[in-house]
Amino acid sequence: MTSSPTSDPPRHASKTRSMPLVFGAGAVIGVLGGMIGLGGAEFRLPLLIGLFGFAALSAVILNKAMSLVVVLVALPARLGAVSASEVAGHWPVAVNLLAGSLLGAWAGAAWAVRMRGSTLYKVLAALMVLMAAALLVTHIATVQTLALPLWAQVSCGVVAGFGIGVVAAIMGVAGGELLIPTIVLLFAVDIKTAGSLSLLVSLPTMLVAFARYSRDGSFAVLGANLRFALVMAAGSITGALLGGLLLGVFSDLVLIPVLALILLVSAVKLARHA
Repeated sequence: MTSSPTSDPPRHASKTRSMPLVFGAGAVIGVLGGMIGLGGAEFRLPLLIGLFGFAALSAVILNKAMSLVVVLVALPARLGAVSASEVAGHWPVAVNLLAGSLLGAWAGAAWAVRMRGSTLYKVLAALMVLMAAALLVTHIATVQTLALPLWAQVSCGVVAGFGIGVVAAIMGVAGGELLIPTIVLLFAVDIKTAGSLSLLVSLPTMLVAFARYSRDGSFAVLGANLRFALVMAAGSITGALLGGLLLGVFSDLVLIPVLALILLVSAVKLARHA
């Protein structure tokens, strides 16, 4: 098995950090995500790189692992808010998107492990700008459904799913920021049900990305930092629950632009890091 062409090795600076700091950082991320109904992985990634000193690819893999844990916890909780029968009634939507996202996740992970470290930082910076835009569109703008014929709807679903799978694999996120507006836009599903469907699509998509990352030597970062990942994931889940209680306390017209600005600032820092 060959080592990753991403020659920037994991620095494992997290080993010098206290677990309360790791938990606290995860909790802050969880609160931010919980207040807008997302997992917060897009905010976790720059912290893994900037605060805890992981190289880009190592941070992506750790972020993916923690995103998977958060989704596994969020899925049953989400099904409590939206009935399983209601979600099951939209199974063709999930299948349509998965037809593209599974391939996209495999391709995205393959590209990530082949990128030079400096290139990956730049790609991550560009994708964080995309996430900021998606955040603004999803929570502030009104997403209108496209009236497409069935063949075009299915084709667009596969293409969109592929792109989302690529982004999710490269950033180590669940992809809800992109999945939810896509589901609303293409399939005329209400945003609450779209949130549950996005989790159903995210879970197998993340597992496929994991399977591809596991073929590369860089995947060892997860085993070497398992305690770190579990503690931060626990903080993220705790924070997400608290953030859910704060849902609606802050106006989206104030909160969303602030969070988008955080993503843009993080993108600039990642680009300079390259």
